[in-house]
Amino acid sequence: MLMLAGIVVLHITTIILLLVATIDNAWWITDSVSTDVWGRWELTTSGWHYTNLKNYPEEFLQAVQATSVLACIFAILALFVFVAQLFTLPKGQRFTFTGVLQLIACLCIMIAASIYTAELRKDTGGFGHSYVLAWISFVLTFILAITYLILRKKSE
Repeated sequence: MLMLAGIVVLHITTIILLLVATIDNAWWITDSVSTDVWGRWELTTSGWHYTNLKNYPEEFLQAVQATSVLACIFAILALFVFVAQLFTLPKGQRFTFTGVLQLIACLCIMIAASIYTAELRKDTGGFGHSYVLAWISFVLTFILAITYLILRKKSE
């Protein structure tokens, strides 16, 4: 029972990290600019102002946006499927479908972060916390996917 609670807590934590990485505006940062996959925040004398992303290859940007959102969707769906399988799966069976959904979420966030790394980062500045959270989410979703693929429903 404690192991299942730990898995659910880890899964919810991973979903939160994925959502923050997708929504928050800190994939690439400098002293006066903070960029995410949706827009750009520029620091002016009157404060932070939102602008559209300029000079970014549209097809790469859309690929990062789409795979980030898909990672969130598949991770959330995997949690619901896991809970449903807890009540419907026969004893001794593996949580294979949940593991596959989690593996797809893992691949989606890996693709998003990889494309961002290779194509969308700028020369000056550095990676922000959202970018780091995306890679941490990749590791956690991979660990969860392997856990679900190995986990069997035990008799109580």
